Amino acid sequence: MKDSQLAETFAFFATCPKDIEALLAQELEELGALITKITVAGVHFQSGLAVAYRVCLWSRLVNRLVLCLVREEGIERPEALKACVQRIRWATHLPRDATLSVDFHGQSAHIRHTRFGAQTVKDGVVDALREAGRERPDVDTRQPDLRLYAHLHRGRLILGIDLSGDSLHRRGYRQELGHAPLKENLAAALLVRAGWPARAKSGEALVDPLCGAGTLVIEAALMAADIAPNLSRQRFGFHGWMGHEETLWQEIKREAQARASIGRKRCRARLYGFDHSPQAIAAAKANAMRAGIPALMEFQGGSLAQLRRPRALGDDTKGLLLTNPPYGERLGELPELVTLYATLGQVARREFPGWRLGILTGNPELGHRTGLRAVKQYAFKNGPLDTKLLLMDLPTTEGDQAAANIEPANPARSPGAQMFANRLEKNRKRLKGWLKRSGESCYRLYDADMPEYALAIDVYGERVHVQEYAPPRSVDANHAQRRLLDALGVIPEVLGISPEHVYVKQRERQSGKAQYQKRGASGERFQVSEGPAHFWVNLQDYLDTGLFLDHRPVRRLLAELAPDTRFLNLFCYTGTATVQAALGREGRGGARESVSVDLSNTYLDWARDNFVLNGLELRRHRLVRDDCLTWLESAAGEFDLIFLDPPTFSNSKRMRDTLDIQRDHGRLVRLSMARLAPGGTLVFSNNQRRFALDSALVDEFAVENISSRTFDPDFKRRGDLHHCFLIRYREAS
Repeated sequence: MKDSQLAETFAFFATCPKDIEALLAQELEELGALITKITVAGVHFQSGLAVAYRVCLWSRLVNRLVLCLVREEGIERPEALKACVQRIRWATHLPRDATLSVDFHGQSAHIRHTRFGAQTVKDGVVDALREAGRERPDVDTRQPDLRLYAHLHRGRLILGIDLSGDSLHRRGYRQELGHAPLKENLAAALLVRAGWPARAKSGEALVDPLCGAGTLVIEAALMAADIAPNLSRQRFGFHGWMGHEETLWQEIKREAQARASIGRKRCRARLYGFDHSPQAIAAAKANAMRAGIPALMEFQGGSLAQLRRPRALGDDTKGLLLTNPPYGERLGELPELVTLYATLGQVARREFPGWRLGILTGNPELGHRTGLRAVKQYAFKNGPLDTKLLLMDLPTTEGDQAAANIEPANPARSPGAQMFANRLEKNRKRLKGWLKRSGESCYRLYDADMPEYALAIDVYGERVHVQEYAPPRSVDANHAQRRLLDALGVIPEVLGISPEHVYVKQRERQSGKAQYQKRGASGERFQVSEGPAHFWVNLQDYLDTGLFLDHRPVRRLLAELAPDTRFLNLFCYTGTATVQAALGREGRGGARESVSVDLSNTYLDWARDNFVLNGLELRRHRLVRDDCLTWLESAAGEFDLIFLDPPTFSNSKRMRDTLDIQRDHGRLVRLSMARLAPGGTLVFSNNQRRFALDSALVDEFAVENISSRTFDPDFKRRGDLHHCFLIRYREAS
């Protein structure tokens, strides 16, 4: 196949990440390919074998290079697929005793699983080899001698030999990954879009202020030094192909080695990576060493806020600031990221005037927090995430170099953000006197006071819990996101706390076990005080925190009523009401014994920890796991004080029936009253906004509506947030 093969033109298909197809086509043309079609996540082209070898060695963007043997229409059934495969002369491609693997992608109405598709292709290869008098090849899915590629979509089959072997984005240098690393070919695509190749040739610098494992910096160095990205790879897929021409390959490889030797010496670009994580910096340095170019770049530790322009860069040096910061895929990550992006914009303007800033983000709204306007935007797919590369030109500043030592100022707030900040300040001032008198450290600061900022903000000492009310469909999602980020930027500034102590969740109507499901698994909890009591709260892992702040006055009332009583707490949650009842007013002694009932093991464990924290004896203050309705129907004994605080609705599978408080409260109250001792008090509370008490209960019992007296100043705005009643037996006339 020697001379004839060198003159032959083959059909190839190069795969790549989605959204970089046009860049790949341009790169392939520069390598000598004739582009025939650009498709989603791939490019078809024609070329000789030499160009294919150069693509494997030099392409910075391709994933896999497939030598196309078949492109067939109308392949729907496995029989047609196998017959198509069987027509290929596999004996001219697969050496004797070589192992085989098939990567199958796609499906049809009759071929629904990739494993079945791969098996069918393999069967076709085996039958073709047997017809040629060859033995059945062994399958090796990990390191086969020859890897086949098959793609089936809408009846169109592409079948060929994977000349790359392992994906070409794996350069071999990145064994130390760091956090959420970019794939190497996506990093290269970002550099191309940001204009780095031309900038590198003119001797400009590159800085990644959040470099992680250093992928962007290393790929930039390979470009600047004219080093083929896969020059150090020992084996490609074509090494197991019978059509491989080793002499031609060695000639192309020697050419690349010579270019790399010259490129290292001529490289004028200076490259820097910074990160706050010592582990990330260590990984970046190790990766650079394996890439064989550690001398071309420098990695340093330090926080983003402390980043300074490298001393080796003169004032007239221009360059590219390119980075891949976290995106905030989870709501709870946003507070710190708002500050991070704002700091990135401030540092970039201060330290790198006149440079270009490139940010890859999955949340363009966060990109706006830099205070800079993008002059260009490019869409990229980073794994499953839709992301954008935002390119911004940093303004040139004149004059005083001392400004470089000034700490970043807060970016200008939008008019809406300023109004929100003013409202927070107003609320703090309004609550200041009450907080000083009461000594409370946990309180509600803001509750959707401004409709466009639909948040509930609760302060827990030095931490803040933010709940975003889910916006209605009529509200544009981008506007809602922008306002949330405005608020998250303002809250730490107004309250003087660290962004890492702001916890964010979205509040929606919950039902059944969703009320108790974890949102995270941090296990991060801390102690807060309420009067004489101490409670564990967790602001991160659950929808609720473990302490209902609006029930604070009700807990005080229970403490006043509880001394020397037998206390029953139904739907006890984390047992905070029981703790206050057991401690009594000002901790002077309360209920002599208690029973607390709930269906959730999670919250009963939490309640037990609260009991231990407050020194309650578990033999006198019992915790019972049961459906409260079931327990009330079968329980014995009487109680002097009962607290009934059921959820508005529940359909937990562990309950015998569903619970709707408006429908079922009459039954609940009557069952509770059956356990109430003469002269005792039932405190009935619920959070159904439009709740109406069954009039029949008023006829049966002495009922006093005390709802208006159970709101402290921090909850006065929401007078319908809960309803509370004192229910007693009527005195005999």
